[in-house]
Amino acid sequence: MAGGSVELDASAAAGGGKVACAAWIRRREEKGPARVFAAYGRAGPRPAIEVLGFDSKECTLNPVPLARAVLGEGPADAPRGIAVHPAGDELVCATAKGCRLFKLIFEDFTVRIIPRDASPLESVGPQKCLTFSTDGTKFAIGGEDGHLRIFRWPSMNVLLDEPKAHRSFLDMDISLDSEFLVSTSLDGSARIWKIDEGAPLVNLTRLPEEKIELCRFSRDGMKPFLFCTVAKDTKVVTVVWDISDWKRIGYKKLLGKPISTLSVSMDGKYLALGSRDGDFCAVDVKKMEVCHWSKKIHLGSPVSSIEFCPTERAVISTSRQWGAELTKLDVPADWKEWQLWLVLLALFLASAVLFYIFYERSDSFWKLPSGQHQPSKPWSVLKESPPVPEDQTPW
Repeated sequence: MAGGSVELDASAAAGGGKVACAAWIRRREEKGPARVFAAYGRAGPRPAIEVLGFDSKECTLNPVPLARAVLGEGPADAPRGIAVHPAGDELVCATAKGCRLFKLIFEDFTVRIIPRDASPLESVGPQKCLTFSTDGTKFAIGGEDGHLRIFRWPSMNVLLDEPKAHRSFLDMDISLDSEFLVSTSLDGSARIWKIDEGAPLVNLTRLPEEKIELCRFSRDGMKPFLFCTVAKDTKVVTVVWDISDWKRIGYKKLLGKPISTLSVSMDGKYLALGSRDGDFCAVDVKKMEVCHWSKKIHLGSPVSSIEFCPTERAVISTSRQWGAELTKLDVPADWKEWQLWLVLLALFLASAVLFYIFYERSDSFWKLPSGQHQPSKPWSVLKESPPVPEDQTPW
């Protein structure tokens, strides 16, 4: 199955350059529903960060950026990855030099991108992975040199600084409760870190010929699982670990080809796997079955990233050759909150109608005589009580 896909790279107002990375911005509002935007990192002669508006009804992005911030003038300033704070008001962009921090200010129909000082991040060198915890209190980066850094946010206090965490990072993720971090290396190893203790906890077990490549924790809050793609020769499967004891509980062959990126939806219901030849699929986590397939969405180029939209069943995928694509997933629509309330109201009204029907058609003990035929005195007084003489009438 393949959903509608829209190429998002051509925009005269964008200042040129391919989209090298992308992420969603979910802006939480005090009143009304959350507003959703997209953040683009564009390479080219003048690398830049852009913010675009998202139309949830049409499931499209406005091609004209709402805001743009130039990163520099050369290839060393080209964006390599983007991480957006869960509150939607800060953004970190990785370059060959290090990481840049930006403040996002939303005012009615305008957006401003303001650079902020981030001294501990600016000279860390090229980073392969960067991610915020779900609650936004922790931020982690993993470098091409294998250096792992975990910070408390927004104070930037260091929780863990391990120069030799891996030979070189491949992927990382933080658990839903912000307690654990999982990281994988180019050599096929994977390690679990206890964040608050700032120390490694366990190495995931694997056979000598296996390589653990990509990793994501579950997000539904009910099943404490860890999903990893494991390669053995030319075969790739998705393996599930139980994070209570870090033991394998099963595996499934899903995409059936080498996988270049892995992502999980915000509600934990879907996984997305991108291949090295430009395909990607969405997987129903409950059934562990493919429910959407888009072939050659990036025309043979490896999918470098996939990000689920926080409010709609859509994804942004990127590749270095073809830029960004927005794809609406062919999956069952989710129930809206108003639909759930409507069902509850219908059930209540149906129950009331059934009660009324049963009441009217049943021989009820409580059907007492009414109107003029109803005696005004108890039957015992009418039938048994003798008349009272006038001289004995009680006062």
